Amino acid sequence: MRILRKIRENPVSSNNDEIEEDILRALRRITRAIDLHSRKLSSTFGLTGPQLVCLRTLGRVEHTTPSHLAKEMALSEGTVTGIVDRLVARQLVTRERNPRDRRLVTVTITDAGLALIDLAPSPLQETFKQQLAQLDSSGQMQIRDTLEQIVNMMGGENIEAAPVLSTSPTAQSTEEVRDVIDVGGADVAMVAEIVPATDTIDSPPKDPNKQ
Repeated sequence: MRILRKIRENPVSSNNDEIEEDILRALRRITRAIDLHSRKLSSTFGLTGPQLVCLRTLGRVEHTTPSHLAKEMALSEGTVTGIVDRLVARQLVTRERNPRDRRLVTVTITDAGLALIDLAPSPLQETFKQQLAQLDSSGQMQIRDTLEQIVNMMGGENIEAAPVLSTSPTAQSTEEVRDVIDVGGADVAMVAEIVPATDTIDSPPKDPNKQ
């Protein structure tokens, strides 16, 4: 009764609450779709989101320096170093030092890495990518601008744009988490953003009589 009385007394506040709930529901559905795509990518191709983005970036330029690669991926050099380490171990990229100046390092994608790019899907959720392609340029830019506005409204414009396709703790693999943690520890604070506390909004309350 108190809730109904509050709604009658302040219908504007009630409408705002409904809008907030609709927005939260939409964001949760987006998160779920990203998680499902990430799991498919990992199970089918053995790649994490950051690793695929790294390969695709190298596929466009063939070879580059770690610092330039980090700039292209909008990540710190420490984070990219860890990603490249794992790709080198799988022989998908090579990393060589300049014999004249050992400080200079070049990262190059291998034929195996190029072949995997051709097989792997886009880092972007596939259904969304297909429907996005059907829009004209103004429609695509409108979606981009709206998403950027949401990021700004959430205060996330200064958060490192780690290309993590999995957003829930249960969906992320250990390797995915490693791919976005700076080896030197400078980016460890990002874990709070990348791997949030377990979300229990959709979990039903426990019955104390069944414990």
